Amino acid sequence: MRHYEFYGLQLDPFSNTPDSRFYYESAQHTTALAKLMYVAQSMKGLAILLGDVGTGKTTLARKLLMSLPEDKYEASMLVIIHSGITADWLLKKIATQMGVENPNDDKMKLLGQLYERLVEIKEEGRSALVLVDEAQMLKDRSIMEEFRGLLNLEIPGRKFISFIFFGLPEMEENLRQDEPLNQRVALRYELRSFHFKSTENYIKHRLRVAGANKMLFTREAVQVIQTFSKGIPRLINNICDNALLDGMLNKANVIGREIIENVAKDLGLRAASKEVLKQLESQKITRIPIPEEFERPKLRTEHIDELGDMGIVAKQRDDTAPITPGAVDLQKEEPTIATVAPVAPVASLVSENKPAQKVQDDDVDIDKLLDSLEID
Repeated sequence: MRHYEFYGLQLDPFSNTPDSRFYYESAQHTTALAKLMYVAQSMKGLAILLGDVGTGKTTLARKLLMSLPEDKYEASMLVIIHSGITADWLLKKIATQMGVENPNDDKMKLLGQLYERLVEIKEEGRSALVLVDEAQMLKDRSIMEEFRGLLNLEIPGRKFISFIFFGLPEMEENLRQDEPLNQRVALRYELRSFHFKSTENYIKHRLRVAGANKMLFTREAVQVIQTFSKGIPRLINNICDNALLDGMLNKANVIGREIIENVAKDLGLRAASKEVLKQLESQKITRIPIPEEFERPKLRTEHIDELGDMGIVAKQRDDTAPITPGAVDLQKEEPTIATVAPVAPVASLVSENKPAQKVQDDDVDIDKLLDSLEID
C-alpha cells in the first residue's frame, strides 16, 4: 500500500513532480501570472521572474505557457540545465522554435531567416514569445548580447519577439554583464516564500485535489512545517510527503507535531529563526485582477525544450511518449531531436475536450475559499 492510499487519497498529494492539477494560485502567483500575461500581450520585450529555490518558478512558467492561446501566440519554453551552451547554438535553437525551417549555420543568414519568420508571425496576428527557465545558468556575456540583439528586432511601438526569464536572484548579476540589456527589463517580479496562512491553505489545496475530505495535519503540525520549510513550497512538499509515510508506518490517523519534528530531523532541516518567521508572517501580497481575455486559456503542450549536457535537445511532440531523455526517436523525421514528455505530461492532466481551468476569478480569494472547505 502506498502511503497516500493509507489515508484514502487517490493521488500522491506532495510529489515535487510538476503536475498542473496541483497548481496553487496563491495571491502572489496570481499577481505574477497577470503581470507576465501583460508582458506577453503588450510585447514589452524582456521580463524577469525571480525566486529562491523551490518557490514555484518552473510551475508558474509552465502555467503561463499553457495559458497562452495558440491563435494569438507562437510561444515556446527553453529549460536551461547547464551553463555550457554557446550564443550561436542558442540563437539557432530559438529560430527553430519559432518555426524557421533548415536554419542556416551562417549567423547573419540565420538572423535573416529568423527576421522573416517573425514578420510572418506578426502578419498572422500573433506574437512571438520565448520563456527561458533556469535563466541564471546563462552566464556568458555573449549570450546576453545575443538576447539584446534579438530585442532590437522591432517596428515602432512593438517588439517582434519577447522573452521572459525565470531564475534565481543571481540572474540579475548575469544581466548586469550587459547593461543595455539590463535597462531593457520592462518588468521584474520576485516570488517569495509563503506566510503561515498560505502554507496552511497550500497543504489543504493539495490534499483536496488528491481526494481528501478532511485535513490530515493538525494546526500545530502546520506551524512546525512552516518553521522548518520557511514557507518554501518544495520543502513543504518534502516534509508533508515524508510525514504521511511516517504516519502510515505509525498508523496515525492525523499527522501531529511530533511526526513533523522527526521528519525535519531526518531531512536535516533547521528551524527558521523567529525573525524569519515574523517576516514571513507579515508579508502582504496584493491581488490584482486577471484580464478577461486570459480567463479561459487554451491548453498548450508543445514547445518545451530542455538543453542537454551535450547540446541534445529534448522536444515534446507527443504527450504519450515515454520519458527517455536523450534517446533518439527513430519514428520521427528528424532523428537528431529526441522526443520526450516532461516528468508529468501536462496533456494527461487535462481533458482534451475541455479547456484548462480558468485563471482565478477577480472576486475570489483562494485563501478564503480554502478556509471554507471541510478540510480545516
